[in-house]
Amino acid sequence: MKTEVATALLQKYGKHNPPAVSPGETVRVHQRIREGDKERVQIFEGLVIATKHGLGLNGSFTVRKIATGGVGVERTYPVHSPNVVKVERIKTADVSKSKLYYMRDRLGKAARFRGETRTPMVWDESGKPSEVLVEEMEESAEAELVEVTPEGTVEAEVIEAETAPEETPTESEEVIAAVEGEALAQEEEK
Repeated sequence: MKTEVATALLQKYGKHNPPAVSPGETVRVHQRIREGDKERVQIFEGLVIATKHGLGLNGSFTVRKIATGGVGVERTYPVHSPNVVKVERIKTADVSKSKLYYMRDRLGKAARFRGETRTPMVWDESGKPSEVLVEEMEESAEAELVEVTPEGTVEAEVIEAETAPEETPTESEEVIAAVEGEALAQEEEK
């Protein structure tokens, strides 16, 4: 009976793509916040120090970051919360424990892990697979990078020539050129 109710609730209120985070991952959680009649998305980035109850309806994960002034801030998010818009995984580290509460006592270099690797992944309710979302994130990051070349160099002149739009005369310029051409032709005849 309990499992039937739990599955019915999970189908009705649960997320289709729940974030399967694990301890040792650095994540960026996008949380919807309502202030009065306004709504915004706040990003909280930190280390996942604990997960509880898996991906079930009562599952949750705790994220810890060091805020300004060296103060540690922890937030616990329910996995199926409608206020959690998106979860992005930035880094992954191999850890030997499932609860990393000992990280509360560590600061600076002592708070690092040995086997950290960058393995981005995104959990989002947009309906797109996470691999597509990661590719879109990488493309937008590449688009933000701009290569700067010093002015006056040959490379800058080549880039300007390639990127300069073709100049096409407007109708008024064409009319002026035609009138000037006729005037020159009449002067030559005299």
